[in-house]
Amino acid sequence: MTYQEPLSQKAIAIAISESPDMAALGLGPEHLRDAMAEIARHLLAMGARLVYGGDLRANGFTELLFELVARYRRDADVGDARPAVVNYLAWPIVVSKPAAEMRGLVDELAGLAELHFLDRQGCELAPAGLDDAARPAVSDADWAVALSAMREVLTRASDARIVLGGRTEGYKGRMPGIAEEALTALEAGQSLFLLGGFGGCARDIAVALKLVPQPVSLPTWTGWSAFGQFDGAALRNGLTAEENATLVRTVHVDEVVALILRGLLRLAKPAQGNA
Repeated sequence: MTYQEPLSQKAIAIAISESPDMAALGLGPEHLRDAMAEIARHLLAMGARLVYGGDLRANGFTELLFELVARYRRDADVGDARPAVVNYLAWPIVVSKPAAEMRGLVDELAGLAELHFLDRQGCELAPAGLDDAARPAVSDADWAVALSAMREVLTRASDARIVLGGRTEGYKGRMPGIAEEALTALEAGQSLFLLGGFGGCARDIAVALKLVPQPVSLPTWTGWSAFGQFDGAALRNGLTAEENATLVRTVHVDEVVALILRGLLRLAKPAQGNA
């Protein structure tokens, strides 16, 4: 019998972005980066592949993720040479970069990450087929359609999703990005780990799911009311109600990591038992 890492057959989507509440909570951008680093490092050590919808901004979370994978290689099963990260780029991002730069990234990240370029409807574009001549202007409506399509692809490509932070103003798309990723996961019955202790959109979702007390003023961003059809049971993440109550409140990264791994390992046990 060949030994398998506990999460070697799992793909975990990570959605993380800046939270407008960080300063009020006594936190800074470095706390988000530390959280992502520790979550990613432990998932890689368990053999998981990481799924991410990146934007390639300098010093952004995508760049950090690639750095982490280069430093902490995925503890894969024997013979499993798949890259540790699967990164999807939405159509507006693809057409904003020169085709040669996009193809160069594929070569640069070979062995570390799979890059997938998507068209407006979320269908795959072959790197060789990118055309500098086909660079249309991108409208707000194009952004909304393309981002929604990408998030549907992310859900199909992953087994569970982790969301953290998230702005609730100045976003592109039909609703805040963290919200759409979480809502897509919930609608698909996918396991969702909701980290609300860092504030932002993730905290607002926790309010909607009645995982934390309602504030005096309820969130008003587009799409918030869509979460009213769900409650904590919809998370389906292997954690008890008490454990999820802790996960949506804590800012302690060690506790966050321990709870995520606990839930994922509980979910993985039945599949391993039937192998």
